[in-house]
Amino acid sequence: MSEFDPADLLPNDRVKRAAVDGDVTQLHRGNRYGEPGDTFVVDGVTFELTEVTERTLGDLTDEDARREGSASLEAYKERMVRVHGGNFEWDDGAEVVCHRFEPV
Repeated sequence: MSEFDPADLLPNDRVKRAAVDGDVTQLHRGNRYGEPGDTFVVDGVTFELTEVTERTLGDLTDEDARREGSASLEAYKERMVRVHGGNFEWDDGAEVVCHRFEPV
């Protein structure tokens, strides 16, 4: 178990604040940023990775979208395109890594 920089996993201040507020409890990213048991600290709150799993975008559900702060999977897809400036196209076969975390 190790501690890592939250900026590696949480892409911006809005997401960091949403994690502290409990509105974001997981993130899917293109890379693996830690292992279960690893920790990171945001605004004095320590979080632990509880699950790190490889998936595809096609595996994501509405529940996953809600854990990432979106109302639905469709809203999540739209946000991903918007956030990536149109340089992102949803591909169900694209491999991603799910990082679930909770405050400890």
